[in-house]
Amino acid sequence: MIVNIAALAYFKYADFIVDNINFISKADFPRPNVALPLAISFFTFQQIAYLADSYKGITKEYDFLTYALFVTFFPQLIAGPIVAHYEMMPQFANIRNFVKNYRHIFQGVCLFLVGLGKKIFIADYFARYASIGFDKIDNLTLVGGWLTSLSYSIQIYFDFSGYCDMAIGLGLMFNIKLPVNFDSPYKATNIQDFWRRWHITLSRFLRDYIYIPLGGNRQGERRAFANVFAVFLIGGLWHGAAYTFVIWGAAHGMANIIWRIWRKTQLKLNKYLAWFITFNFVNIAWVFFRATSFADAGKVLYAMFDVTSLFGLPRFSAAYYLAGFEVHTVILFKLAAVIAACVLLPNSMEIMRRINLTSPRQAIIYGILGAIVAVLLLAKMAIVPYSEFIYFNF
Repeated sequence: MIVNIAALAYFKYADFIVDNINFISKADFPRPNVALPLAISFFTFQQIAYLADSYKGITKEYDFLTYALFVTFFPQLIAGPIVAHYEMMPQFANIRNFVKNYRHIFQGVCLFLVGLGKKIFIADYFARYASIGFDKIDNLTLVGGWLTSLSYSIQIYFDFSGYCDMAIGLGLMFNIKLPVNFDSPYKATNIQDFWRRWHITLSRFLRDYIYIPLGGNRQGERRAFANVFAVFLIGGLWHGAAYTFVIWGAAHGMANIIWRIWRKTQLKLNKYLAWFITFNFVNIAWVFFRATSFADAGKVLYAMFDVTSLFGLPRFSAAYYLAGFEVHTVILFKLAAVIAACVLLPNSMEIMRRINLTSPRQAIIYGILGAIVAVLLLAKMAIVPYSEFIYFNF
């Protein structure tokens, strides 16, 4: 485990460590500028989990080839889900999974296309507005600040949701069922519920291999609060070697502690108010997650609460100006519509469970729809530049 953590620390945090040493000591050590190996965060966590379970005697004897497949299974290798040996190894060993299953292939292709559609048509669309607000504009209005933050909230939601769908879809094509990693987190009515829905397998890993070994809630309330805060600090730093990620993790840690204290009072909020508070906290915290510096985060957050910037706007203007570029009110309606869809509509996994593929007619209809979507996606990707998945950077 020390070797695994050391490798992760070197490749992912070497520059960050050197920068901090230079800042504290006023030295001038050169940055190593180490290239980050693809997927190192994810397969390192899987190996750590396997080693911990092996130490406890939980794992069974597996041959090296099966273990190598467990670590490097490509559908979920790059950005998760972070899988456990007990849910993957038996599937790799099951002889039935070596036989083609056309139902699984069909479901897998559908999920893959749905996920890619989320990425291309929704995430990348709103990424443009998030990028302009964070990276290209020095002064934002109140409207511009909220457009920027909400655009990123929608971008990361559909970027990660789309990736999860594509990973599960690819796994199904090989008869391998990957764990659900995304379950409509913007429907959450409290911060704990949010983390039960967002990056579910990361939350599971942090709980099983950090929170519980630290003592969990078995050593008193204060220790439990300290453990929660430590877990979210580690989770924030895991996402990236920058203090903005640390602040993001600390904010979620404090929110979880406040939620635990609130729950003890047995007071209940109206569910709509509870959702509103949870969503807006998550949206504000995403600002630190996206910002490349505290200055960028401060710029957006200041604009989001700068009511005075409204006074210079025309009362019935059909368009707002976001410090130099025009943002039509249609973007506001699109953001509202997408957020409403996230909250009110079933997610892709729920929809897939309702599809009846035993009917040849339905299979043909879905096949034609899938082919049309595939052509549209390919055409869109050929015309408009698209970005890599956000979680590829972690």
